[in-house]
Amino acid sequence: MTSVEDALSIARTGFVPVAAPRATKSVTRTVVTPRTSATLERRRQWERRYRIRLRLTDAAVILFAVGLAAAVQLASGLSSIEVLSGAVSLAALWYLMLSGLHTRDAALFRASATEYRGVVHASGLAFGIIAIVAVLLAWKSMQPMLLLGLPIGVLTLLVTRWMWRHWLQTQRSHGRFASRTLVVGNRDDVEYVVRTLHPIGASGYQVVGATLLDGNARDIEVGDTKFPVLGNVNSVSSVAAEVGADTIIVASRPEGEPEFVKQLSWQLEGTASELVLSSRLTDVAGPRISFAPVEGLPLIQVQIPRYEGGRHVLKRALDAAVATMALIPIALIAPVLALLIKLDSPGPVFFFQERVGRDGRRFKMVKFRSMKTDAEQQLAALKAQNEGAGLLFKMKDDPRVTRVGRVLRKLSLDELPQFWNVLVGDMSVVGPRPPLPSEVTAYDGTVFRRLYIKPGITGLWQVSGRSDLSWDESVRLDLRYVENWSVMNDLQIMWRTAKVMVQPSGAY
Repeated sequence: MTSVEDALSIARTGFVPVAAPRATKSVTRTVVTPRTSATLERRRQWERRYRIRLRLTDAAVILFAVGLAAAVQLASGLSSIEVLSGAVSLAALWYLMLSGLHTRDAALFRASATEYRGVVHASGLAFGIIAIVAVLLAWKSMQPMLLLGLPIGVLTLLVTRWMWRHWLQTQRSHGRFASRTLVVGNRDDVEYVVRTLHPIGASGYQVVGATLLDGNARDIEVGDTKFPVLGNVNSVSSVAAEVGADTIIVASRPEGEPEFVKQLSWQLEGTASELVLSSRLTDVAGPRISFAPVEGLPLIQVQIPRYEGGRHVLKRALDAAVATMALIPIALIAPVLALLIKLDSPGPVFFFQERVGRDGRRFKMVKFRSMKTDAEQQLAALKAQNEGAGLLFKMKDDPRVTRVGRVLRKLSLDELPQFWNVLVGDMSVVGPRPPLPSEVTAYDGTVFRRLYIKPGITGLWQVSGRSDLSWDESVRLDLRYVENWSVMNDLQIMWRTAKVMVQPSGAY
C-alpha cells in the first residue's frame, strides 16, 4: 500500500520509489514545496515593472482619448453631467477590457502581432458594449464619444505599445530584460535553435549554454561566439540553477523517454519561468498552430494553408487601397526624379523588365531606371564578379549603376513605380521577391512555392537584410511568408519597410 509520503514523491518526480526493507521505526519524510529562486524572482520583478509601465501608459492614453472626445462634446453645448458620466463609463470599461483580455501578459513581451491584436480586440469589445448600452438607453451623447474616442484611442494605444516594445528590444540588445536561456537536445537541434536566437533580438532569448543529450562536451559555435556545453540529461535543473537560466528550451528529447518533458518541468519548479518546446516544424507561424487537448491527449493542430478565398480578397483590397494612396505623392515627385535621371545619363526614365508572378505568369515590372541603357549587354562580362547569393546577381560597386541610380537604390526610390504593378494586379505590396524568368528555370524542389502568391514590392526579405542575405535564407523567408501571411503581418512589414528606407541596410 502506497503511503502519503510515497504518493507525494511520485507526484513531484514521476518515479515510483523502490520498496525498502521495512524498518522497526517509521521514518517521517519532509515535503518541501518548491521555492522561487533568485534568478526567477529577478525575472518576475522586471516583468512586473514593465507591466506597470504598460498599465500607466494605457490609462493615460484612455484618459486622453476619452477626455478629448468629452471636451469636444462639452464645447458643443451638451450636458456636462451626461458627458462626464459617459466618459467615465467608457474609460473604466476600456481599461478593464485591456486587463481582462490579458493584453499585458508576460507571454506577449516577444516579437509578435498578438499584443497588438489583443489591444484592438479589447478596445473594440469595450466600444461595442458601450454602443449597445447607448442604443438600449437612448444615450445619444455617446455617439460622438464613440466616433472620436475609438480611432484616436486605438491608434495611440498601438503607437505607445510599439514604443514600449521598441524600448524593450533595445534593452534586450544590451543584455537587459532578456531571458537567460539553456537549450537542451541533440547537437543538430541545439545548434539550429542557437543560430536562430543569436544574437539577442526581438525574441528576447539570451542563450547562456546548452546541454546535449549525447554527452558530447564540445562547445556550440555560432560565428565567432562559443556557447558552453554543460551537464547531461540528468542534470538540466542543476545546470539551469548554476548558470542562472530562467528559460529552458527543449530542442529534442531522448528517444524512448516520453515522460522527459513532464519530469523536467517538475524538476524546474521554482528554478525557471518557462519550459519552451522547439520543433523543427519550421516556418509555421502562430495563426496556423493551435493547441487542442482531446480526452487528455495534447494535440497540436497545424492548419493547412489556403491560397484563395476571403483572406486573399481582403489582401487584394488592401493592395489596391495602398497603391492608390501611394501613387498620388509618387506622381508629384516623379517629374523631379525623371529630370535627375535624364540629366545624369541618356536613356528612358523608366525601366521595364520581365518578371514572373503568381502561377508562373509573366509580367512587365516597371522601375525608375538606375542603370546605363546597355546594362544587360555588360552583364555577361561581370558574371565572374558576382557578389550575390545563389541565383541572384549583385555587386556592391556595380559599374552599370548611374550616380543618380545609386542614390535611388539606396533609398529604394527606384521601386516606387511598382505601385502601378500593384494597382493593376500583377504584384502585391507585400510578398516574395519578384524573380526573373532565368531564376525560375533554375528553381528546384520547394522553391517553386514562392510562386503560389503574387510577388511584392517589399517583404520579409527586404526588411531582413536584402542583398546581405544568403540565397537559402532569402528562400526560407519567402516560403515562410507564403504559408503564414496575414493582413496584420503585412501592415507590420509595411511599417518596417518605411524604417528600412530611412535607415537602409543591404541595399545596393
